[in-house]
Amino acid sequence: MTTVRIPEDWPATEEQARAVQDALRERVVLDEPGPPPGTGRVTGVDVAYDDARDVVAAAAVVLDAASLDVVAEATAVGRISFPYVPGLLAFREIPTVLAALDALPCAPGLVVCDGYGFAHPRRFGLASHLGVLTGLPTIGVAKNPFTFTYDEPDTPRGSTSALLAGSEEVGRALRTRDGVKPVFVSAGHRVSLAGACAHTLALTPAYRLPETTRKADALCREALRQACADGPSTRRPASR
Repeated sequence: MTTVRIPEDWPATEEQARAVQDALRERVVLDEPGPPPGTGRVTGVDVAYDDARDVVAAAAVVLDAASLDVVAEATAVGRISFPYVPGLLAFREIPTVLAALDALPCAPGLVVCDGYGFAHPRRFGLASHLGVLTGLPTIGVAKNPFTFTYDEPDTPRGSTSALLAGSEEVGRALRTRDGVKPVFVSAGHRVSLAGACAHTLALTPAYRLPETTRKADALCREALRQACADGPSTRRPASR
């Protein structure tokens, strides 16, 4: 487990964080198809908090994209690096997530975030932020639609509907199980929206959520439990 320090130049105010978002957003690439689904490696990242102890734990779990077997995993623990502000949650998580990725013994391939990419009020959620900083292809797969609207997709697995900010499509509601609540997919960096949906389907052979997310969620919770000596913990809000 890697212990993380907050970078000295990390934003300390909402104004500073938004300025960083504005600068980095210009570097997002959304017109690349991304790696073919089911090939190479795919990595899930997730984060758990204990706000009372000022601790955040991140996990990165690498899967073989064809078999979905675990290839490698790493965790990192640090202090919470930014206050809770909707739309700026990436600033609470990225130092620790980067440390977990850096601790992996192999290249991560496509990175799947439990959160948002382009589907974000400032069009720069965690998946986009992480992609720009690392240069890796990234997508966001969220459990809820955040502030956006959508029509229910058709019942069969694989059905989609547009996730909308007004009339702008920022992502898609994707049915990963017949008749089960959809997940909300958005492009992060260097992957198209269609590619992000295809990857999500490839990663959900048996459950609503991607295997990457399921495994990273379990690992970061365990890392947090160990770091806090079994103390009470709280999960972060689902609006990254």
